[in-house]
Amino acid sequence: MCVSKYLVGLTFCVCYLASYLTNKYVLSVLKFTYPTLFQGSDVSVWLPASALFVGVIYAGSRALSRLAIPVFLTLHNVAEVITCAYQKCFQKEKTSPVKICSALFLLAAAGCLPFNDSQFDPDGYFWAVIHIFCVGAYKILQKSRKPTVLSDIDQQYLNYIFSVILLAFASHPTGDLLRVPEFPFLYFYRFHSTCCASGFLGFFLMFSTVKLKRCMAPGQCAAWIFFAKVITAGLSVLLFDMILASATVGCLLLGGLGEALLILSEKKGS
Repeated sequence: MCVSKYLVGLTFCVCYLASYLTNKYVLSVLKFTYPTLFQGSDVSVWLPASALFVGVIYAGSRALSRLAIPVFLTLHNVAEVITCAYQKCFQKEKTSPVKICSALFLLAAAGCLPFNDSQFDPDGYFWAVIHIFCVGAYKILQKSRKPTVLSDIDQQYLNYIFSVILLAFASHPTGDLLRVPEFPFLYFYRFHSTCCASGFLGFFLMFSTVKLKRCMAPGQCAAWIFFAKVITAGLSVLLFDMILASATVGCLLLGGLGEALLILSEKKGS
């Protein structure tokens, strides 16, 4: 049983790493920044969450195309602050001091980054903020649904089907469809191969994430996700251009400390 859990965790880490690096390559190196063409009873109850999922992937793609992966992941973690605040203020749940400290560190790291990022991109941070609120709202909505309505895998299937339909129809109003002929790598094999790889990796990441959450306790799951983020952020610095000023590193480390405290609070069951 222990070996199988390690295999699930390692599979998740590989999918997480490969998915982020592939997406970053397509979005920043190849500069294919047209997310509407890049993605894709109980069902009706889940549609608001699917709509938020579209916001997550659209805004996330926009942000990732302009921000370094470590910066994007640090900002992405602020979604945990939103869910924590909602549970504290509206659901009146008891929150441990460790979790409160974690939320404060995550918020401080994200708040300091724009002022210490030597590669600051206003549009990237704008889309990152939208991405954060969509992720936070999605998590809140997901936790508020009864677990018997739809399984985790059914939810993800509906999310991807809904996103493909909605983004396909939105490609013309957003102007993405009209800008595609101007894309310089449109007929290059490396563009098509990496796009296909991104789609497959995204599916396997989704599947491995569901499997990870099913077979592990919340604390163990959070630890594996943190480990995957650390590996991905570290390798991305070597593969993509990023200026690591001391202040930027400090913000990233502060965010890492905040997430480590979050894992600790999950393990204590708070």
